[in-house]
Amino acid sequence: MQGLKSFYSEKITELNKQLSGVKSQLLRSSMVRLVVFILMIVGVALFYDTPQAVIGIVLFSIILFLILVSRHTSLQYKRDKILALLHINETEIKILDRDFHEQPDGSEFKDPLHYFSQDIDLFGKGSFYQYLNRTVLPQGSERLASLFVANEITGIEEKQEAIKELSQLPDWRQEFTAVASLVKTETPYQAIITWINEYQRFLPKFMKTLPYIFWGISVLAILGYFIIPLSIFALLVVFVVGLIGTSFYIKHINKLSNDTGKIQTTFHQYQKLILEIEKVEFNTKLLKEKRAAILNESEKTSDVLHEFSKILDALDQRNNMLFGIFANGFMLWDIYQSYKIEDWISKHGEKIEGWFDTIAFFDAYNSLANFAYNHPVYVYPKLVASNVVLKSIGAGHPLLNPEKSVLNDIQIDSEQFFIITGANMAGKSTFLRTVSLQIVMANVGLPLCAKSAEYTPIKLITSMRTTDSLTDDESYFFSELKRLRFIVDEIKTDRYFIVLDEILKGTNSTDKAIGSRKFVEKLIGGKATGIIATHDLSLCEAANDLLQVKNHYFDAEIIADELHFDYKFKDGICQNMNASFLLKKMQIVD
Repeated sequence: MQGLKSFYSEKITELNKQLSGVKSQLLRSSMVRLVVFILMIVGVALFYDTPQAVIGIVLFSIILFLILVSRHTSLQYKRDKILALLHINETEIKILDRDFHEQPDGSEFKDPLHYFSQDIDLFGKGSFYQYLNRTVLPQGSERLASLFVANEITGIEEKQEAIKELSQLPDWRQEFTAVASLVKTETPYQAIITWINEYQRFLPKFMKTLPYIFWGISVLAILGYFIIPLSIFALLVVFVVGLIGTSFYIKHINKLSNDTGKIQTTFHQYQKLILEIEKVEFNTKLLKEKRAAILNESEKTSDVLHEFSKILDALDQRNNMLFGIFANGFMLWDIYQSYKIEDWISKHGEKIEGWFDTIAFFDAYNSLANFAYNHPVYVYPKLVASNVVLKSIGAGHPLLNPEKSVLNDIQIDSEQFFIITGANMAGKSTFLRTVSLQIVMANVGLPLCAKSAEYTPIKLITSMRTTDSLTDDESYFFSELKRLRFIVDEIKTDRYFIVLDEILKGTNSTDKAIGSRKFVEKLIGGKATGIIATHDLSLCEAANDLLQVKNHYFDAEIIADELHFDYKFKDGICQNMNASFLLKKMQIVD
């Protein structure tokens, strides 16, 4: 832990030094632009009676000013990226101290009907997603959430190797995340893809060459004005013809400019993200495949996107009124840039969705790798093809403070079913969530909070937090029955690990005892593997009749009129319950 904090603290110190230098450069850049503007005004004042000199001074000043603005923009971007990197490292230190409740919590991904996400604190305040998530792009967040809920048990070794490799590239991951965090857009990425795919051209093909011809005429007119000199009327004619020509398409150009203005920064930043992916050579299969998706034999994808970004920036210059008027009058600027945009979309538009998907993948996997990097003592489960479903030595829950967390050994074999009893607050529910989360993490490819682990991949279904549905006019009991029916139907077609917590809570004790016993028998008959926690000790009698059933418990002791828990997972049946004691202790009853 201390080594990790030192790494992030050293990064913060270095970044603060860089930030101080860039701020000084920005100040000097602002002063230089001011000086150029003042010199232009002075020059115009000195040569106001010489039109050629005034025009030359103004044109030269505009060109110089645009160069300085471009340099200033680059410095601002450098500053913003340093600030993003500072935020990344400061956040990591906070989360190492278990302060993560201000992070995005993924509540939008909650689904009460999902196989397990509702029950194991996967999303929401204080959730595992909130603790692990470092994604900064909406599609990256969606990809990360989809990895958690996929219930996918294939390719686990490839996922593990990819996470291992990325975890050893902290500087690259931070650079990627910092660049991605600067993506600001008004338009969701899916809307961008739809716009690209549905775009209809409006400029005819001859517009590819007409701007070049018009440029030639403009250059000759300008040279003629300064050298011959031609009458200024010749310049005005060219200028007016250019504006009139542009006006024929102004409605379409305005719409294109408005649409591209909303996605301009997205492509500008995505080009940088693609460039980051192109820079690094990966060794593991999954990362190599994802990187290959953006590689192009003839030209780099980053160059293709950079070209598009430059075109979008060029069209955006029309919003500078002075530049827009002169550029359209003498260069047909809007027509020329619009044609280049349309041409680019025709050539590369269909590839964009794949590029976006690759970026989303790395945004999501960087979060997984960051988790692995921040937990170097966690272990990747060894995948086995044996009777063991999960054997985890020293298992704990990653959201619990490791200084206080009580670790337990777990081994459950295929088609075994554990019945867990115990006093209130003794640790049953935490244990169920620990086991469930270990299965989810193992399937995603993450290392587990354990000293060692063996795992035979299996899908997960839980029933721990069934809720009634007022909207559908369902009672709690009926909602629970639907959930149990869902489980029975699923185990007919696939292999699942079942986790249940106090089922049939919506009925009376006798009915509950009978129903719970029959349901466990049904699951065992379906060759399911799993765990059920209960306060009903009569359910433990199933172990007398069914070899697959094993009894375990969490204990509580009353010592010196105080309740004590050791949170240890034990063999057998709990004999000490604490509800009556707590009622008296809190003076609720005598």
